[in-house]
Amino acid sequence: MNIVPEVTSQPDRSMLRRVAAAGGIGNFVEWFDYALYGYLATTIATVFFPSHNRALSLLATFAAFGVSFLLRPLGGLIFGKLGDRVGRQRTLATIIVMMSASTFVIGLLPTHHQIGVLAPALLVLVRCIQGFSAGGEVAGAASFTVEHAPAGKRATYASVLPMSSSLAFVAAAGLTALLTASLSASDFSSWGWRLPFLIAGPLGLIGLYIRRSVEDTPAFRKVQREGRVATAPLKESLRTQRKPILLLLGFLMTNSVGFYMLATYLPSYFQERIKLDSDTALFTNMAALLLHVVLIGVFAVMADRVGRKPIMLGSCLAFVLLTIPAFLLAQQESIGALLGAQAMLATAEAGTSAVNSLLLVEMFPTRVRYTSAAVSYNLAYMLFGGTAPFVATLLVSQTGSGLAVALYMTTIAVISLIAVLQIRETKNVSLLGDADVEQPARADTPVAGGEPLG
Repeated sequence: MNIVPEVTSQPDRSMLRRVAAAGGIGNFVEWFDYALYGYLATTIATVFFPSHNRALSLLATFAAFGVSFLLRPLGGLIFGKLGDRVGRQRTLATIIVMMSASTFVIGLLPTHHQIGVLAPALLVLVRCIQGFSAGGEVAGAASFTVEHAPAGKRATYASVLPMSSSLAFVAAAGLTALLTASLSASDFSSWGWRLPFLIAGPLGLIGLYIRRSVEDTPAFRKVQREGRVATAPLKESLRTQRKPILLLLGFLMTNSVGFYMLATYLPSYFQERIKLDSDTALFTNMAALLLHVVLIGVFAVMADRVGRKPIMLGSCLAFVLLTIPAFLLAQQESIGALLGAQAMLATAEAGTSAVNSLLLVEMFPTRVRYTSAAVSYNLAYMLFGGTAPFVATLLVSQTGSGLAVALYMTTIAVISLIAVLQIRETKNVSLLGDADVEQPARADTPVAGGEPLG
C-alpha cells in the first residue's frame, strides 16, 4: 500500500501562532506547578510534612506528588470524552481554569504548624484536583495543536508543547532561585515559597483568553459536519485502539520517567545526597533544561524530515547507553561533572519529548483521538512518571547509591525500545480519515490503530 502525504488547505500564520500559544500556555501552567513542587520539595517537606527523619519528610512530599497522578487517568477519561464529543477548544478552556485555580490555592494553604495534619491533607486534596484537570491537558493540547498544523510541519508545531513544559521548569527554577537569594531562610519558609504558586492565577486568565480566541480544529469540525462524533469514545477506544494504546504507553514510560528524573528528582538528589547548595543545583538544572528545549526543536525538525521512528529509537537507545555513565559522572561532584551528567540525560530526553505529543495524535483516529491519547499518556505518567521521584528517593535511601536509580531508568528504556520496534512510522498518516475506527485495525494499516491512506 502506498502512503502519500495528506493534502489540506494551509492556515494563515497568525492563526497558527494563536494555536501554538493556546496549546503551549496550558502546558506551561500545568508543568509550572509540577516544577515548583519539585524545586520546593525540601521546603514543602518542612512546611507540610515536618519530621525528625529528613528522608521520611521527603518521601511523604514525593508521595503527595505521586498521589495527584492517580487522578490523571480519571481526568483523562472525562475530559477525553468531552473533547471527542463537544470539541477540543471548549474542553481545554475548562481545563486551564481548573489547573490554574488549584495551583493558586496551594499558595494560600495553611501549614502543618498552623493546623496540624489537616495541612498535608488539604495539600493532597488540591494536588488531586490538579492531577484530575491535568489528565486532560496534554492529550487535548496535542490534538488541538497538531490537528491545526500543516501536514509537513506537524512535528515542528507539536514541539511547542514539550518546549513549553521545559520552559515552565526553567521559569520555576529561576523564580525559586531569585526568591531564595533575595529572602532570608526564615522569610522564604514562612511566606516566600507561596509567591510562585500565586502567579498561576493571572497566567490562567491569560491562557483562558487565548484559548477562547481560536476556533476548533479542522479534523474535529469535519467529524461534526459528517455526523460521526463518537457517542461512547472510551468504549470505542478500548475496542478498536488497544494495541496502539499499549505500544504508545510502552514508549511514554521512558519519556515520563526521564523527564521527572531530570527536572524534578535530580535537583533534590544533588542537595540531599551530594550536599550541593540549592542555588547551584537549580542553576545547573536550568542549564540542562534550556539545552533540552533547544534539542527538542532540533529533533522535531528532524522528525518532520526523516520520520518519527528514527528519533524514537535513537532517544531510547541513548537512555540505555548514557544513564549509568551520567550518574557515575554526577558522583564526581564538580560543577562541570553535574552539568555534563544532566546534559547527557537532557539530550536523551529531548528525543522522546520531540515526538511524544505528535504520536498522541498520529496514532489514533479523529473521533476517539482525545480519549485514546489521554488513556495512554495518563497511564504512563501515573504508573511511571508520577512515581519516579518517590521510587528514586526510595532506591537511594535503601541502597545508598544513585546507581540504583540509573539501573531503574535503563531498564525502563529497554522496555520502551522493545515497544518502539513494534510501532510503525506515522509521518504520512492522515489526520482527517476515520475509515477503520469502527473495526479493529487491519494488519496493513500504516500505524497500529492509525488512519490508513489508500
